[in-house]
Amino acid sequence: MKTWVKKSIVIMVAFLTFGLITPTHEIWEAFDQNPSNRASIGPSSGTSTALAAEHDDSSDEQLQIQEEAIDYNALLVDAAREQSYIKFGTKIGPKISNEFDSIIFPKMEEAIAMTVANLDDQTAASLTISERPSGNYGEKIFNVINNETGTDVIRFHVRTEKRPQEGYYYNFHYHSVEDNFMAHNNLGDIYWEKNTPPKWLS
Repeated sequence: MKTWVKKSIVIMVAFLTFGLITPTHEIWEAFDQNPSNRASIGPSSGTSTALAAEHDDSSDEQLQIQEEAIDYNALLVDAAREQSYIKFGTKIGPKISNEFDSIIFPKMEEAIAMTVANLDDQTAASLTISERPSGNYGEKIFNVINNETGTDVIRFHVRTEKRPQEGYYYNFHYHSVEDNFMAHNNLGDIYWEKNTPPKWLS
């Protein structure tokens, strides 16, 4: 077969399959052995069609595996950490970060994991974290929201408490939809100091 015809076929196959399939030596042998194939390369060239079909099947399986492998819990946890540090701001964050990361946040992760575990995949996929922590001395850190219904599933809060003779503490807790947000589920306390702490988001 002429060199320019071979090059044209390589370019056309690579272009049609976005470079995912390149013609193999089997294709050239098929063309050389059967002269009637030299004039056309369409569906009659069984090898490239078979390779393309195999590729489509394997790519569909890979996409399905990737969708199944999405860890919704991990996505929520990453967003939860980000929103927590946004609320803390640059004045509070550096001072409480060690205790928050070692004591409070693992319990937040556990609460989120328990919630996700009780939901079906479709509902779990619709969960998001709210993006507006309250400032000033407001308690809201973030809410876990079901986007399909627009309702909160869990609300994570931090309350500033002044304790006589001790000073200020941050009390971390959450409220769950399971009891209509009535129960105060404690996550732990972090001591600030005796002086009044700065406002959130500052």
